[in-house]
Formats: sequence, C-alpha cells, structure tokens
Amino acid sequence: MSEEEIQPDPQPTSEPARAVNFEENVKSRSTWLRLVFMIIMVVLYGVSRVVVGAVVVLQFLWVLFTGSINKKLEQLGQSLATYTYQIIRYLTFNTDERPFPFDSDWPTQRDT
Repeated sequence: MSEEEIQPDPQPTSEPARAVNFEENVKSRSTWLRLVFMIIMVVLYGVSRVVVGAVVVLQFLWVLFTGSINKKLEQLGQSLATYTYQIIRYLTFNTDERPFPFDSDWPTQRDT
C-alpha cells in the first residue's frame, strides 16, 4: 500500500457539527424542563433527608422505651429510602422517570 492509500479515519463529528449540536442542546425545551424538575427533586430530596432523620430518632426512642421496632416507622423508613433512591437515580440521569409526585406513585413495600 502506498502512503496515499492510508488515510486516517475521519473524525466522527466535525467542529461545525459539534457547534450545531451544542446550539440544539441549549435550545432544547426538554433539557430546560428537566432542569426545573431537577431543582424540584433536589428540594424534595432535602425534605426527605429531614424526614428520614426524624424517623431515625423516633425509631431509636421507640426501641429504647419498648424494646421492639415500630412496624409503621419501619415501613415509612423503607419507603423513604426507596424514594430517596428514585430521586438520586433521576438526578444522575440513570432514569427519565420522575419520582413521586410526578411520574411515579409513592413507593410501597412491594417497590423495594
């Protein structure tokens, strides 16, 4: 083979094409709408952390005074853990399904 026959592989995307893709991405309504939902999800994540903290304290006090686990608090803690997991998956782009109260119902025991 001569040197003329050996050519480097063409770049997958040329520089002007990248600029067009960037402009399309910046102008994409769905990207900006996702940002709005992400901000809402971050707020809900913060609220869920406070509620989890309250469940932890209440469950500890319950065990301290009764010697047994409160089943209702245990179920609430599990559903909060699942909900928090769903929020994190959405925020990190692992799923497009928005957690409760948007695309999903509140997690139950069977969702865990």
